[in-house]
Amino acid sequence: MGNSKGAAKLKACMESGRIEAGCDEAGRGPLAGPVFAAAVILPEAFYHPLLNDSKKMSVKARYELREVIEKEAIAWAVEEVSPEEIDSLNILWASVTGMQRAVRKLSVKPQFLLIDGNRFRPFDGYPFATVVHGDATYASIAAASVLAKTYRDDRMIQLAEQFPHYGWDRNMGYPTREHIEAIKKYGLTPWHRRSFHPKELEPTLF
Repeated sequence: MGNSKGAAKLKACMESGRIEAGCDEAGRGPLAGPVFAAAVILPEAFYHPLLNDSKKMSVKARYELREVIEKEAIAWAVEEVSPEEIDSLNILWASVTGMQRAVRKLSVKPQFLLIDGNRFRPFDGYPFATVVHGDATYASIAAASVLAKTYRDDRMIQLAEQFPHYGWDRNMGYPTREHIEAIKKYGLTPWHRRSFHPKELEPTLF
């Protein structure tokens, strides 16, 4: 399929011959919308020249990769964690909860988990390793980042149809100037997170 500097850096696994699931999330930074998490088990021989940390990929490449991942993965799962859960748990543990749920949904039980980031909680007896910049290190984590990101974007585009003033189809719920000004003008929706917000909104909304 050709060469890619980004893809060439991705490792197939941490330990050969072991069923490893890569886990990642999307949507920790937005003011609105759920956080999405994914878990993916790839064949060790999996390779695609476009696969990379989803943040470094074009929108077109992410959606192209999603189709490939869903077709060629040994197993994959995506989970959504609501704004209410985010406010209750805080965004870090809401993200971890989403990854745990995604792992539990996998049709094949992994023997080891590769977690993007540096924080996780043990559950169900799974051994795991946290990997800072894991989505730019391991193919399975990169694949999980692609699924989490594209499914979350789909959700925000869907929600933008119900709440058109906030530009969620463009900003995906992140604190852009457009989004902040819309909150000032139209207030909060049920999809806005209450637990964190720009300080400039405090005098009017919080």
